Amino acid sequence: MPQPRRITDSFPRRLRRRGPGRPPGRLKDKKDKKDKKDKDKVQVKVQDSSCSPSQPPPDPALLEMLRRFDLSWEYGPCTGITRLQRWERAQELGLSPPGPIRDALLEHRDNP
Repeated sequence: MPQPRRITDSFPRRLRRRGPGRPPGRLKDKKDKKDKKDKDKVQVKVQDSSCSPSQPPPDPALLEMLRRFDLSWEYGPCTGITRLQRWERAQELGLSPPGPIRDALLEHRDNP
């Protein structure tokens, strides 16, 4: 009797490449993971400090309005599309999304 096919049979097998200095089958040390986390934190700090000073800080009321729009399921799912695409989709479906949201998104198009 032949063995039943498995879902993994349809994918090609690939060999894992080993990094230099690591024996086969051995995981990274906890110290390596900690060092990587520290590097990620440093990169985030560098990215945050690169904000251009020419842009004024966003209005808290505008941010609250956008947050409510993001969290509202009334206008459909928001995964994988921009806020403006979601607003336009809701408009096409007749869900009447708030007009000030679209105005704010078009006004601050360069600021995610």
